[in-house]
Amino acid sequence: MMSVPSSAPSRPPAADATPRCAVCGTGSRQAPFRPEPPEQAPDLDLRPGEPVRSTMARWLQQCPGCGYAAPNITRAHPAAAQAVAAAPFRALMAETGYPPLARRFLAWAHVLEETGALHAAAEASLQAAWVADDLGKPELARLWRLDAVALWRSGPPLDAEQTVRVIDALRRAEAWEDAAATAEALGRSHPPEAVAQVVALEARLVAARDAGRHTVASALPPPARRPHVAHQRIAGRSESPRGESLLARLRRWLGHR
Repeated sequence: MMSVPSSAPSRPPAADATPRCAVCGTGSRQAPFRPEPPEQAPDLDLRPGEPVRSTMARWLQQCPGCGYAAPNITRAHPAAAQAVAAAPFRALMAETGYPPLARRFLAWAHVLEETGALHAAAEASLQAAWVADDLGKPELARLWRLDAVALWRSGPPLDAEQTVRVIDALRRAEAWEDAAATAEALGRSHPPEAVAQVVALEARLVAARDAGRHTVASALPPPARRPHVAHQRIAGRSESPRGESLLARLRRWLGHR
């Protein structure tokens, strides 16, 4: 289905160098992460399948000094230092009610939001929700999914790919009316057949008040696979490029050339 455009690591520093935080200059050991393509179908919100699914703890680096988190902490937007030094970021770092790994993704989301990359911030917020899912914390997962939706909608106009993910986030957060209305509107736009199949599944799940996890393979013939989030890229302060169409991605996952 769709790409997860936010947390894309840059090339890690050389093995013999100590990575230094681009915000505060603190040096720390940071293990590079080079994921293999997932073997299982992604979820409808594009969380990758196994074996990549279980590697979230390695998707982001975090500075032990200032708390700055990013796929590669040796790089930062010029405004990142100001965001990290501000009270909201410090309060987030001190929030013990949030799981540590979720705080890492929320820290990245905060910096992205403050530097204007709203869609990328939505992706990072959604990934925090995935952490909450894994830890059995549904209220936090719901909160962060709704945060992701708000960020998606606050940024540039959404394409069909992003809108399907908004629908899934709303469904998983049990925002039934909003999910149904968004699915109906996307369906009326006459999307490509593969997109329409996914939207139809989402609509059925919403009607059944099903807030559970479902995979792309539920809507489309297997195998449904996609590149891991780490193969995508964010460039500076701009939103992630849309690149290939959702239909093209779906065909690629399904092995259709």
